[in-house]
Amino acid sequence: LSCQYLALAAAEEALAEAKELLYSHDAELSAMAAEQKAEAEEEITRLTEEARLMLLPHDPRDDRSVIMELRAGTGGEEAALFAADLYRMYNLYAAARGWQVELMNAGETELGGYREIVFSIEGEKVFSRLKFESGIHRVQRVPVTDSQGKIQTSAVTVAVLPEADEVEIHIDPKDLKIDTFRSSGAGGQHINKTSSAVRLIHKPTGIVVSCQTQRDQFQNKETCMRMLRSKLIEIKEREHLDKISDIKGTQLKIEWGSQIRNYVFMPYTLVKDTRTGFETSNINAVMDGDLDGFINAYLTCA
Repeated sequence: LSCQYLALAAAEEALAEAKELLYSHDAELSAMAAEQKAEAEEEITRLTEEARLMLLPHDPRDDRSVIMELRAGTGGEEAALFAADLYRMYNLYAAARGWQVELMNAGETELGGYREIVFSIEGEKVFSRLKFESGIHRVQRVPVTDSQGKIQTSAVTVAVLPEADEVEIHIDPKDLKIDTFRSSGAGGQHINKTSSAVRLIHKPTGIVVSCQTQRDQFQNKETCMRMLRSKLIEIKEREHLDKISDIKGTQLKIEWGSQIRNYVFMPYTLVKDTRTGFETSNINAVMDGDLDGFINAYLTCA
């Protein structure tokens, strides 16, 4: 934080110098001062935002990697296509921050969308940045499947779970029902001829997880166990809270009207967070992974 303070002081000094030279009789010097002023103001804004984030209370789970689940909701095939768009968006955001993404399970549709897709993101402080992405993401656009150009509204639910390890959550094998089946792709086409896909049912809670992304049954089972542990630790931690609203963004009631973000492609372009009011008209940048504005806005007002 001391380094941040020194950088901020330097930026403010540069801004003061630029203001002094801004109305110089030397046109070239005045132009340089105007450029320096703009750069200094931008730097001050950035550093102030970073300092504010550094002073936020620490969540013990902030350093964890996450497991994310995207599920197509209202909107049929168009919702599945939007789930694919969100998966790409989170991949690009992760890549920009040097995080690693691993596909864990996917139910693909004929047109390349996803009825559901589960993936992990590993890296430094992943949960601290993505925990507020949980909720309903609503899109308004003309579906590629609509030849008449009619605008449709669809939705995808996003869940972000901090990843747990075996030490934190012990799972009794007697509590599990394990099914194996053949992995299949879009349209039911088999992508291998052995029963390598795995489905786990946790009998005490009724949680069901499945994985078919690996050709090896053991690897698919291990992936299922990772997903199940994360779901169970979320339940365990929730039990220690006085009220559900204390889980800031990590679990939302999934129903229409509780959307956290709207993505409007038509008749104008706008992405708006319903919780903070933060918005941008540059929807292409957002879909290319530019999420920091939304995440920072929620972090500083949460």
